[in-house]
Order: sequence, then structure tokens, then C-alpha cells
Amino acid sequence: MPLFEMPLETLETYTGRNPRPDDFDTYWDDGLKEMRAIDPRVTLEPAQTASESVEYFDLWFTGVGGARIHAKYLRPRNAPAPHPAVVSFHGYSGNSGDWFGHRGWAAEGFSVAAIDVRGQGGLSEDAGGVTGNTHHGHIIRGLQDSPDKLLFRSIYLDCAQLAGIVMNMPEVDAARVGATGGSQGGGLTLACAALEPRIARAAASFPFLCDYQRVWEMDLAEHAYAELKTYFRLFDPRHERREEVFTKLGYVDVQHLAPRIRGEVLMLTGMMDTVCPPSTQFAAYNRIPSKKNVIFYPDFGHEGLPGSGDIVFDFLRGL
Repeated sequence: MPLFEMPLETLETYTGRNPRPDDFDTYWDDGLKEMRAIDPRVTLEPAQTASESVEYFDLWFTGVGGARIHAKYLRPRNAPAPHPAVVSFHGYSGNSGDWFGHRGWAAEGFSVAAIDVRGQGGLSEDAGGVTGNTHHGHIIRGLQDSPDKLLFRSIYLDCAQLAGIVMNMPEVDAARVGATGGSQGGGLTLACAALEPRIARAAASFPFLCDYQRVWEMDLAEHAYAELKTYFRLFDPRHERREEVFTKLGYVDVQHLAPRIRGEVLMLTGMMDTVCPPSTQFAAYNRIPSKKNVIFYPDFGHEGLPGSGDIVFDFLRGL
């Protein structure tokens, strides 16, 4: 193992440093009730992209707080119904990507939905009524307010809501829906599988959004986690509220959601990752109670992992 990280035998039993709020389960049960009470007003608008074998749609729905959320939705024209589906999640600050990047699933007979996370690089609305980018500081958005104002609460619920919408599509077999993504997308994959436990398989590559306090204590609050340092510098420069801050972040720490997962999980981890350190990933992984497996890349960091796309494809193809 690299010097910055724990030995592998410790990683395999590590269950995190970030505090778990006492009312964590109530918090998320209430969030799910709020989500389920919404009329999502789902619309499918045919996209300009054309294909003889795949149908392309802009999918819109109303999420918590009234935001209109966008996802790309592709379905094969000639696959038998009902058929399996995949929900796809992108990295921090990004978007749902090109239509072509999702065609492989449709060619295999899957429907696929790829979300634009609210306020990041796609078409979804921010809960504040702003269309477009509000990316910087998403982890710390809401820390100055009540816990239900944390932005990632809304984002996690958007992911679970989209999965439920896909499961309700007449062409989709609700028992054969998977989720996948890397970095932020990996964290959202696990959060989605926790909040929508009907997800049958979840493939998460180097998941973000896990064990914030561990990142801070490793002095790795930079890159994707830099806003943790920004928050303390601006709002708690003497760390007088450190325990309060990390406890509140615990509401949106994926490690605490992981025990809700019921589907099979595959995690891929670069053991030299200083952006989302392996210990933070294992904090979530070790709390998953369902069938699971982790694949190691000893010499790789937070980057493309050779062959990982094929591994994920083969794993989810088994739905």
C-alpha cells in the first residue's frame, strides 16, 4: 500500500471516521416520503439524434423542491419487453454525456437513463430556481442551514426517483435494473441503491462522497474535496464547530447509507487514489450487507482503470 493509506488488512475492516447523526434513518425516511409525495410530471421528448435500432428521448421529471431534472433516456427498438435497464451517474461537475456513449447498453437490449445532476454541467435545474451550473461548493451547500437544505440530499433523492421512474416504464423489468458510475457517479450509484433498494446490481468505481472526516484528517481536502477546507476557512476558521460540521455532513455520507443496500455490489478501486482515498471507499463498502466484490488496481489513482468498462458491462449484463 502507498504510504498515505492504511494497510490492506486494515482497509478490509475499516468502517469510517465521520460521525453518523442520531436521527439519520428518520432523516432519510422523511426524505423518501417527501420524494414519493411529488407528482413527478414525467415527460419524454424525442431527441434529434436518430437511429434505426435505438430510440432517444430527453426525459424530464420534477424532483424535491420543485426542480425539473433532466436525463437522457435510450431504449432499444426491437428488444422484447419487459427488458433490463441501467441508470447511469456522472462525475462531479459533469453531465450525462453524449448519446453515443450510452448506445452500448441499448445494443445489448437494455434501456438506459443517464441523469444530469442538478446544478452541474447538464440541463437540470438547481433547487434555487437557477438553470445551469452552480457546481462549486455542492458538498457544503446547506451546512449553514437545517440538514434538509443540504444539496446532496436533493441530489441523492433525484437519483432514487429516476431509478423508480425507469422501473415504472412499461418496457422495463423492474426486477432487473442496475446502476453504475465513477467518482461522484460511484457515490451516487451507492446512494441510489440504498434509497431505491430494488436496484438489483450496482457497479461503483472509486466512489466519492464517503467519510468526509477521514479525507480531512488525511490532509487531502483538495481537488473534489477542496470545499471542505473552503468552508472551514470562511465559516469556522478556528474549528470551534468541527464536530457539528462533520456530524451534519454525516447525513449525506454514503457510508451511512450503505447498510440500506440490498442489491449485489461491485466496487473498483485504484489503490493510489489521493482524490477519493481507498479508505473512504472502504468505509462505505464494508458497511454493505449484501453480496459484494471489490476489484483492485494497485498502481492506479483517480483515473481511467484499464478494462473497467468491460468488467462493469459484464457484471450488469447479468441482470
